[in-house]
Amino acid sequence: MEYVYAAMLLHKAGKKVDEHSVKKVLEAAGVHADEGRVKALVSALDGVDIDAAIKEAAVVAVAAAPVAVEHKKEEKKEEKKVDEGAAAAGLGALFG
Repeated sequence: MEYVYAAMLLHKAGKKVDEHSVKKVLEAAGVHADEGRVKALVSALDGVDIDAAIKEAAVVAVAAAPVAVEHKKEEKKEEKKVDEGAAAAGLGALFG
């Protein structure tokens, strides 16, 4: 993940995302730069509009947020049912 962050930092700073620059950013952060991973990253980003990719990722994240909130609500409802059932079972043991 630090390789992607290095590329994003370079892009945000208006610098060219090339192997030398990515290595320098990683080394400045105290990360040992793996030559193969750096080359793969730079190659994968060749011709990619990074700004468009970031905007697209943001749209997907915003669209997915309500689904995640609804899923959490459903999980809490299920938890409540389990907790009520456990409480009832415990009371039954007292009187049973």
